This record gives sequence, structure tokens and C-alpha cells, in this order.
Amino acid sequence: MKNSNNHISEIRPHDSAYKHVSGAAEYTDDIKEPHDTLFGAIGWSKKAYAKIKKIDLNEVINSEGVVSVVNYLDIPGRNDVGPVFDGDPIFVKDKVEFFGQPIFAVAATSIELARKAVLKAKINYIEYKPIVTLKDSLNKKNLLFDVRKINKGNAQKKILKSKHTLKGNFTTGSQEHFYLEGQVAFVIPKEDNEMIVYSSTQHPSETQQLIGKMLNQKSNSITVLVRRIGGGFGGKETNFMTAAICSLLAYKTKKPVKLRLDRDDDIILTGKRHEFFSDYEVGFNDKGIIQGLKVKLASKCGMSPDLSYAINERALLHIDNAYFLSDLQVENYLCKTNTSTSTAFRGFGGNQGMMAIENIIDNISRFLNKDPLEVRKNNFYKKNKKNTTHYGMKIQDNIINELFEKLVRDAKYLKRKNEIKKFNIKNKIKKKGIAITPVKFGISFTTIHLNQAGALVHLYTDGSVYLNHGGIEMGQGTHTKIAQVVANSLGLPYEKVKISSTNTTKVPNTSASAASSTTDLNAAAALNATTKIKKNLEKFIKDKYKIFSKEEPIYKNESIIFGNRSFEFKKIVMEAYLNRVSLSSSGFYSTPKIKFNKKKFTGRPFYYFCYGAAVSEVTIDTLTGENIIERVDILHDAGNAINPAIEFGQIEGGFVQGQGWLTMEEVKWNDNGKITTFSPSTYKIPAVSDIPKKFNVEIYKEGKNVEDVVNKSKTTGEPPLMLAMSVFFAIKDAISSVSNYKKIPKLDAPATAENILLSIKGLKKN
Repeated sequence: MKNSNNHISEIRPHDSAYKHVSGAAEYTDDIKEPHDTLFGAIGWSKKAYAKIKKIDLNEVINSEGVVSVVNYLDIPGRNDVGPVFDGDPIFVKDKVEFFGQPIFAVAATSIELARKAVLKAKINYIEYKPIVTLKDSLNKKNLLFDVRKINKGNAQKKILKSKHTLKGNFTTGSQEHFYLEGQVAFVIPKEDNEMIVYSSTQHPSETQQLIGKMLNQKSNSITVLVRRIGGGFGGKETNFMTAAICSLLAYKTKKPVKLRLDRDDDIILTGKRHEFFSDYEVGFNDKGIIQGLKVKLASKCGMSPDLSYAINERALLHIDNAYFLSDLQVENYLCKTNTSTSTAFRGFGGNQGMMAIENIIDNISRFLNKDPLEVRKNNFYKKNKKNTTHYGMKIQDNIINELFEKLVRDAKYLKRKNEIKKFNIKNKIKKKGIAITPVKFGISFTTIHLNQAGALVHLYTDGSVYLNHGGIEMGQGTHTKIAQVVANSLGLPYEKVKISSTNTTKVPNTSASAASSTTDLNAAAALNATTKIKKNLEKFIKDKYKIFSKEEPIYKNESIIFGNRSFEFKKIVMEAYLNRVSLSSSGFYSTPKIKFNKKKFTGRPFYYFCYGAAVSEVTIDTLTGENIIERVDILHDAGNAINPAIEFGQIEGGFVQGQGWLTMEEVKWNDNGKITTFSPSTYKIPAVSDIPKKFNVEIYKEGKNVEDVVNKSKTTGEPPLMLAMSVFFAIKDAISSVSNYKKIPKLDAPATAENILLSIKGLKKN
């Protein structure tokens, strides 16, 4: 079945772009409430690690406007929303494990009255000393899982035989998701205890299942609807607490309930990115080629497992980034702390693993007094025997060498490097730095069964199309791209394809919109459904109009063309309907080729890799620690992009979010386990003034996915975040110039003004 190419690779605005800027886009909190709607608020712990000795909620119950108060005793089923492992109670029974852990909730006649009521609770605690920091947990061996060990070759032997060795450690900090739309749910109870749940979630099916388990009901009694969410970044993949509590309040009161966390509560109650710590020993030769590497990799998981096992697994799978490691030994520690559970965040551990190896490469380069560019190239995967990862996957689509070289030329890296060195000789206070870093990021869920998707396509008699799929539109443009794919397949104008809210009654058992796989999976499922409808149409046309040609028809310009015969799409659809031909179909897709043995840590966990590189140039002030990003040049592979405009947006947005993680976004807790960065006044994300002064972004024109992905495209969900590594190492390069590039700076992420000054101070001490 041949198709027109009117909509593939077409630059088209996001389907809700005008609604976003005009305020017309409807989010969960915008849904008009019935007159008897109640509003929820959560009462949470003011201690990080304690036992509840006594709780008095009488003043809460009697507070103005309060209709209902619920706690763990009101839950008819499972008091846990842990997605994979238990450990995330909806309400505390007696033991509190982090500051902000929900203890009870209220439903009142207004948001203000509900929030006032929860403050009236009287709770007496028996306090214990919390474990707050990653290093404390590591030292005390307070682990969620047994230590995981990965071995390839004989790293210890190779290190001993190496000409040069280095030891060191490195930390990457946590990060708050800071989505524009906070955690919110709106639940309407129906007859027979059925629930309609509107939730700002990346995972409607899991939301459905966990609410069902909490209420001790079947999944078919819970309908979850999501039209769009205002950003997620992983923070809405497993945070089911809000929807669960809202559903419980609706279940008890038999009235509609809306629960929206304010920004402070949102940050206090919800999980963050994992902080990672790496302790390493590396052996290498005069060219900087790594011959043996031992890494102790630890992560701060918070109070429960959540998705930490999978996140750490992806860190282990990306500890090579774009580099061939012949001999590697890694020990992975998942550390439990009395802080909110760490959770999914764009990059999902891959970026933390990549930062660990990039820091090692950078330190090797400075030890040898070589340009890190040269050492990176020397360690790259090649297209020979050095193309197999430490987990045994052969890389068939490696383009990092040519993509990297192109960016070096286009960004005039070498010329600018020399100019920067001259600048630094002349300037004592302001120092410049430059760095180029690569990205190789694997695409697929590492939990194999999640690599599947469903879709539902209806073709109406007026020639219009209604499409539903399991993906969540969170601003990344997946609805737009999938509509383009379906319109192209049918030869119709884009405007004739309508995508509806994601709905668990239409497409069941969906995977989360995560792992950068949403469009790949759901577009393929939608095409599968569309293909079935097309086959029905074609059989009807061939039978009725006696067309015996085996040549596939062409769908173009609202027509179906068989050789020299053309049928107007709208008319032939109506004709097919009158002849009782099915014009509706479900679709399904599962990712092929992937197979991974988690215990042996071998196999093919990814369908393909995304590649990219970035050059960043920065200026730091050695008196204040401030940094300015002067220029960024990005070359990123999006394959044969479905919609280049949307890919550009993802590349730029992902980079800036990564820049925030590595330079300014700092999550802090005090010694008592209380988070101190819980509002925009204490937690800073990049502002307009922080964007690179010159921001050059190019999609790699030679890019093409070697695998059978829709349109041979490549995703741009998570990979661009890792391009921001270049900013961090440019800052480190600028710091190094203080010692005339003779010393290796000790710099942990984020490279805040304070950390930059401490790093400079450390250089001067040594």
C-alpha cells in the first residue's frame, strides 16, 4: 500500500500550540466541576523518620467546610501504590519514613477550607535519627537491594598493567521535575462504584490498576482519562498518590472530588531525580585509551524502591556512553534514605551513568595534558571489533565518529579552543572554557514487556478519522506526529485526523509514556490499525470494481488510486459502509529484536541508539562563581524526522533542562530530613536569561534509523538532555585554566556558583 508523503517530515505546529499560548488548552484543573464537587487536601508528616505515638484529628473533622476525613483505615483494599515493589503506602499506618509523607486527607467545600483544615491535626511522634545523605546511607549499608556486580574482562589485572592510573570520585545531584502543571486529579463517582478519573499522569493504565487495588475493585470499574498534561519528565510516571487519595475521597463521599497540590506541597511530597556517587579507578595508556576501569556506583533512592532498580540498571547500561570499554567492573549500590522516594526523570539513570564516564575521560585528558576531544575520539566505539558493549550488544548503527567530526568542523572547535587559551592568559578574573561531549543513548524500555502499544482507529462515513492510542501528550508533540503518520497513510489532510484523550476504556493495558518510546510504539500501533482498515477498503474496491492488478494502491490527495483508476476517498468510504464493510480497527505493536537477561546482564536491551554531540563555550567569574553560557552548537541525530519543528523543540528544551540539572538546580535537605528547597524562591530552574547567548541547533541530515521504525525516525525525548554535559565540562575547563591547565579540578554537579568557587579554591590549595 503506497502512500503520499504530504505529512511525513513536514514542519507543522504542535496540535495544541495555539491553545497553549491562548489559555484555551484544557488541563485537569480546568475541567468544570459539578455544583456538588468537593476539594481535597493532604495532611503530611512534619518529621522525616518517626513513629506516630498519637494522632488527634477532631479539630480537622470539625473544621469549617470539611465533609470527610480519610486515613489508612478507610482503604478497603491495598494501602500501597508501589508500581513494581511494595513500599509506597498511600497513608502512613504508624511509621513515618520521610518529611512530607501523607498521613490523612480531607474533602471540603473549597480548596481554601480543605487546606486550612489539614493544618489543625495534632500528631505526637517518637522521633528517630533519619538517614538523609547518600554517603551516610552508603557508609551504613542501608540498601534497598543487594549489591549488583557487573564484570567484563579483568579490570583489576588491566589496571595493574596500565602505564597510567587515576583514582577519584564524582557526584551528580538530584533535580526537581518542576513541571508547569502540578500533581492533580479529578474523580467523579458513578453507579456501581464505578469511577471516572481525570489525572495528570504519564501512566493511565497503572493509575487504573492501582486505584482498583486500593478500592478492592476490578480495573473495568475504573476509567482514566488524560487529554494532555502540562509536563511530566518522569515525575508523573509512578506518582499515583494524588489520584489514589482523590479516588478514595470520592469513594467515601460519593461526590466528585478534585485534588490539586500547591507547588510547595508538590515539591515536598513527590520524588526527585536520583543523586549518584561514583568512586573509580582507571588504567590507561599514553593516548588516553581506557584499558581497565573499576567503578563503585551508588544512588540515593529515598524511602522506597519505586523505579530505582530500573533506573540504576539504565545507568549501568550507559556507563560506557559512546566509548568502548574492554575491561570493566562495576558495583552498584541502591541506598535507602529518609527522603521522598527518588523516581523517574528524563534520562532515567542513563545521564548519571554517562556523566560518570565523561568525568573520568575528562580527568584522563587533563592528567595527560591532552585535549579531551582527542581522548574522547580515541575511546569511541568503532565499526570493527570495538563495537560491542559491556553487556554484549553489537552496535550496528554507530555514527558517533562521523557526527562528532562534523560538529568539530562546523563549530570551529579547534580555532575557538586556541582563542580561549589566549583570552585566559590575558584575563585574571574572567575565565573561559570550552568542551565537546558525545551522546549515545539506547531506546526501549529495559523492562521488556513494556515495549508494546495499542491503538484504536475509526473511519467515519464523511471521510474523517478518529484516533485513540495509549500515549500521553505532555507537550512533546506525540499526538501531532502520530496524526501526521495516520493522515499520510490514508492520503488525507492532517486536519481530517482527530486524536482524542487517552482513555483506558478504548486502549487497555498501555505502557507509561516514558523511555522515549511513546511515538515509536503508539505510531506503529496506529499504523497497524490503519492498515487493517485499508485492507478492508481495498478488498471491497477490488471485488466490486473487478480490479485484478496485484499492484498496491496509492493513497494520495484524498483518493485511492489503483493504476489508472481513482476513487474519491470520502465517496468510497460511504460506499463501503453501505455494503457493510468494517471501517474501524484496533491496532497493536511490540518492539522486535530486543532480548535482555537481567541476571547475567547480557543481551540486546535496546532497539536502536540515538546519537548527538554538543560544543559549549562558557565564561566564569572567579570572584563570584557565576557562569555565562556564551555559545552552544548542537548536532543531533533524529533519523528521518516525522516533524522537524517538534524535534527542534525537544532538542532545545532537553538541553536547557540538562543545563539546569548540571549548573543550578540544587535540591537540599537539612540534617533532620526536611527539604529546604521546596519553592521557586529557593529552587531555581533556568530562566530566559540563562539560555545560551548563541544557540545553534542542527539535525544531522545524514541520519536514518537502520531499524524498521515509523518513517525511519529517531526519538528526541530524552537523549538531548545529555547534550548539556558539554556545559559542565566547559565550566570545568574554565576552572582548570586558573592553574594554567596544569591541575585537574575537583568539581561535582551541579556546578553552582558555590561549587565553582570551592573548586577554584581547591586548585589554589593544591
